[in-house]
Amino acid sequence: MAESWWQLSVRTRAASIDALSNFLIERGAPGVVLKKTGVEAFFPASHAGEALRRDVRRFVDAVARLSPGKRKPHLRWRAVRQNNWEHSWKRFIKPRRVGKSFWVTPPWLQPAKFRRRRVITIEPGLAFGTGMHATTRGCMELLERVCERFGNRGFTGLDVGTGSGILAIVMAHLGARQVLALDNDPMALEVAQGNLRVNGIVTRVCLSGTRLGVIRRRFDVVVANLTAETILELAGALEKRVARRGFLVLSGILHTQAGAVVDRFNGRFRVLERKRSREWATLLLQRT
Repeated sequence: MAESWWQLSVRTRAASIDALSNFLIERGAPGVVLKKTGVEAFFPASHAGEALRRDVRRFVDAVARLSPGKRKPHLRWRAVRQNNWEHSWKRFIKPRRVGKSFWVTPPWLQPAKFRRRRVITIEPGLAFGTGMHATTRGCMELLERVCERFGNRGFTGLDVGTGSGILAIVMAHLGARQVLALDNDPMALEVAQGNLRVNGIVTRVCLSGTRLGVIRRRFDVVVANLTAETILELAGALEKRVARRGFLVLSGILHTQAGAVVDRFNGRFRVLERKRSREWATLLLQRT
């Protein structure tokens, strides 16, 4: 059988294992094994490109700087042959309540009780953003609060680095008239399109591989769940896309990096809320 998977082995400090495993799941690993000395994760070969490897390296180094020690993180990638393990991980994925409004569930399960919550169905393991990670949950919870401000007026939304499309779907559920969802990964766009169809949101979300800097429209709500480094690189383009008195939700930020991100947007934006979940920070800013 052809080699169709890549195995990533990361040897790191015990304090970094939780953050690293969550990050790898959100970046598309359908299988993650936790060990005393690190993490092993599996990625479809089609998804384990240079961009993924670069992002993993950056993340591992950033987490290591938070808890310096004698052991330097070590990464190793190797090709593995496909076998029956690829479906066994499904038993670990469960429906999850997020915020006040949502259940997030894989397509093969449904929540036992809806309790007046909207159900978002996401295929896990193929693109960033399944609702499991603290950064995704933080964005969803702050989007709930932002969207309440618009009442029945509706609003426009921009999702930068949409991944699975979950945050674009959230905005559509919360009253957005139209959402533009950007991603430079063709696989992510394909997966997001499938998730839009499953959730019945196709007509209100436009998926695009267009670069953020090319966009000229302004939006009432802009969300970017990326990394602190990427947010700082895109800061100029992000702030130009936020409408007057509009809102900017930022996540994928280690809490030690939140100050630098806030400082970058200081002057044109004010901080309305800062959420922290373990080592992660999610920011809600409003254009002044």
